[in-house]
Amino acid sequence: MAATQSFDVTTGCDLQEVDNAVNQALKEIIQRFDFKGIKVGVALLRAENTIVLTGPDDFKIKAIWDVLQTKLVRRKVPLKNLTPGAIENAAGGTARQEIALQQGIPIEAAREIVKFVKEHKLKKIQVSIQADQVRVSSPSETSCRA
Repeated sequence: MAATQSFDVTTGCDLQEVDNAVNQALKEIIQRFDFKGIKVGVALLRAENTIVLTGPDDFKIKAIWDVLQTKLVRRKVPLKNLTPGAIENAAGGTARQEIALQQGIPIEAAREIVKFVKEHKLKKIQVSIQADQVRVSSPSETSCRA
């Protein structure tokens, strides 16, 4: 009997690198001339997997988002794992935007991966969804090669 070979398909971003990028972006924003004397903020909420941008108006929020994106790219954090929300008006005449961090594969995408593999009718290949990842397994090493 051959040993079972498997691999997992998942996605995510390193939260420590995101935290470092947020801190660098905040330092740069505080130093910029166009942000002098303006109350702005960039905060990483690890428990909720979100980044919150706050500023006086949507123009400043967009500028903060641009700075944050450059810092994330430099730290090799994939921008595809970030989903920016709409810019909302907050209390005190300020604006706020939440950016969701994707950790793991969403269930809809996992179902599409399973469907794709099953459509190709590969022999002895089993695909299963396990929480936020997809496991692909086969009873032998040779049948996993396509």
